[in-house]
Amino acid sequence: MPGDNKDARRKGNMKCLAYIAVGIIAQTLIIVLFVLLVMRIRNPKVRLSSVAVENLGVNFSSSSPSFHIKLTALVTVKNTNFGHFKFSNSTATFLYRGTEVGEGTILQARARARSTKKLNVTVSVDSSKVSRKSLLHSDINSGVLKLSSYAKLSGKIHLFKVVKKKKSAEMNCTMELNTKTKAIQNLACK
Repeated sequence: MPGDNKDARRKGNMKCLAYIAVGIIAQTLIIVLFVLLVMRIRNPKVRLSSVAVENLGVNFSSSSPSFHIKLTALVTVKNTNFGHFKFSNSTATFLYRGTEVGEGTILQARARARSTKKLNVTVSVDSSKVSRKSLLHSDINSGVLKLSSYAKLSGKIHLFKVVKKKKSAEMNCTMELNTKTKAIQNLACK
């Protein structure tokens, strides 16, 4: 009977070692999944979700065509990370056929973890920097001005108040301003 006791103890020890090995493997898998899913830091996304025309002045003259527009843009910063994204002041630049025609300030803010921050930006856009040899006269007469906008937000993702990683979000949007209806149409962002 003393041999049975040793065999039983040996089987018990083997079961204990097996349970410990399974526990270590399970903990390792949990840690790997946590690192891959939660600790993975992605760039936030910044977009223009809407643009409203507050004021519109257009000069249809063939000798000196021009426009002056006051826009209010709703900028959204979508943060898909498990930590908040804190960014500094930035500039949203509006362009007409590659020429800068206006800019607005995006004030520093914080997009909470896994949420979307909405910011209003007011921009005065005018054609004073546009070359007189451009297609401005024909665009104004057609009733559609093609505009684009660009912004880059630079900041840090803060995970658990321990990990801080520099990240940036870029916005490239195109839109058309209908001078007859005084509305923005075909707004598309990348």
